[in-house]
Amino acid sequence: METRNEFKVKGEDLMAKIRELIHQGNITRIIVKNDEGKVYLEIPVNVGIVGALIVPVLAAIGALAALAANFTIEVVKREE
Repeated sequence: METRNEFKVKGEDLMAKIRELIHQGNITRIIVKNDEGKVYLEIPVNVGIVGALIVPVLAAIGALAALAANFTIEVVKREE
């Protein structure tokens, strides 16, 4: 079973919120969307968290923050 939560963030807060969510450790996937609902980035956290693989993901998030003023972060958690 999965649960989904959404967070609205401004572009300058996007990176900090993503880092916070990744450090929680119980997240399966993070989806970053713009105000219109277009998906910009989908991160499978269980794969993305492994060492050097997280660096390009964070670089992509930083580039996204410059594209738009507001984002919605959808967080998918697997319930056990």
